[in-house]
Amino acid sequence: MTRILQAGRKGPVSGEMRSAVVFLHGYGANGADLLGLADPLGEHLPDTLFVAPDAPEACAGAPMGFQWFPIPWIDGSSQEESETGMRAAAEDLNAFLDALMVDEDLLPEQVALVGFSQGTMMSLHIAPRREDALAGVVGFSGRLLSPDLLVDDVVSRPPMLLVHGDADDVVPPQSLPEAVEALQEAGWKDVFAHIMKGTGHGIAPDGLGVALAFLRDKCGF
Repeated sequence: MTRILQAGRKGPVSGEMRSAVVFLHGYGANGADLLGLADPLGEHLPDTLFVAPDAPEACAGAPMGFQWFPIPWIDGSSQEESETGMRAAAEDLNAFLDALMVDEDLLPEQVALVGFSQGTMMSLHIAPRREDALAGVVGFSGRLLSPDLLVDDVVSRPPMLLVHGDADDVVPPQSLPEAVEALQEAGWKDVFAHIMKGTGHGIAPDGLGVALAFLRDKCGF
């Protein structure tokens, strides 16, 4: 059972579905915040379904938005509350993905995650711990949580693309090379990185272009 109740979606342009991209939004946002990316991506991925769930918890720091888990230095929660929330959100997200695959008759290798900020943190946390490898993960402006646990926890190694703005003042740009190093130490061969020059905490056109190429080349979409 999942607490994720609402998910926006945009069907494949071709009308025939061969793959799905699941957008995972950032702290204080909602699924609609990223679903707009389906328009530019869908032109080049015509057989792809785009799905954008709302995170399972209302966000204390943004009353109209949602969060995957609390962030202590923003909302005053404890570290324990943050970690408990993250584990619960991971269970919710895995259940959501499992249900999506059943409902849409998709295999794990036909489903990719595209996260932003806290959504990237969730993507990088759950994907390596799923038994059957997903098609891939694109992570914008996020970081790898508990990198020291990855070597022992990893079960599958889907291709990873990490994208970060070099002017990000929310999640430090240094988070990208730190995550790449941890992934490589945990046995990843397909891990790629792209720096968006002059970009803050957001998604620039060049980053979206690299993500599109990754989804086509490495995920087969």
